Amino acid sequence: MQSLIGTGVALVTPFKQDFSIDTEALKRIVNFSIDGGIEYLVVLGTTAENATLSSEEKEIVIQTVIEANNGVLPLVLGVGGNNTAKVVEELKTRDLSAFAAILSVSPYYNKPTQEGIYQHFKAVAEAAPIPVILYNVPGRTASNMLPSTVVRLANEFKNVVAIKEAAGDLVQAMQLLKDKPKDFLVISGDDMIALPIVLAGGAGVISVIGQGFPKEFSEMIRLGLNRKVDEAFKCQYLLSDCIDMIFEQGNPAGIKQVFLSQGISENTVRLPLVKVDDELASRIDQFVKKINKQA
Repeated sequence: MQSLIGTGVALVTPFKQDFSIDTEALKRIVNFSIDGGIEYLVVLGTTAENATLSSEEKEIVIQTVIEANNGVLPLVLGVGGNNTAKVVEELKTRDLSAFAAILSVSPYYNKPTQEGIYQHFKAVAEAAPIPVILYNVPGRTASNMLPSTVVRLANEFKNVVAIKEAAGDLVQAMQLLKDKPKDFLVISGDDMIALPIVLAGGAGVISVIGQGFPKEFSEMIRLGLNRKVDEAFKCQYLLSDCIDMIFEQGNPAGIKQVFLSQGISENTVRLPLVKVDDELASRIDQFVKKINKQA
């Protein structure tokens, strides 16, 4: 899918200080991403704190992003979970007409076998009316979707078109790139190794840092896709300190601090997450000021 090549961003859900959804800030974030050259937007991924959103709040987020985007960029919706039947039911009943694809995380907490993961995504693929992006993130799910399982799904289901690979393992990503079907996309789910994965043959990234620095990060990925290696790594090293910082005390607390420093939204997160501490907030603020001076 051409629309999934480049930089997608996993949008945060900005909250006001009273923990309610700040829809105006969400619109600003969407527009900031569009203006910065991002290629597509991911709605209700992990970074959106969707685990702490009610069903009604999820609908508010979806409608706000659709309205703010106004058809400019392709949209991807996070639809996943560890109850296969519930995921299938959502896919059969939700209006997905505004979305180019769904992003579906490998089941977490249950720790299924590779066969269990395969059977889960088989059911998802058969129920999904639009293309499916698999999502492997062992640090959150406590199970790793192996390349052999991914390739099996990609070969058997035409609507399984890509994977967001967030194992943080460049060797595993290269195995996927070697064995995948020709048109299947390997998308990095790790900001720090997104460029190496692109240079190895990956299609791009679904990023967290990209929404905070859309111009710089999306340009890095485009340079990588165009094999302008030295220029791409110059962008990488410009941002690498902040990539470390935003994950230092958890996601999305770090990227929300970037948005506070940018004057775009508050840095409020919902429990069990907490804001970054004052020391990290100061370092992030200094980094943002430095980048903005260079812009």
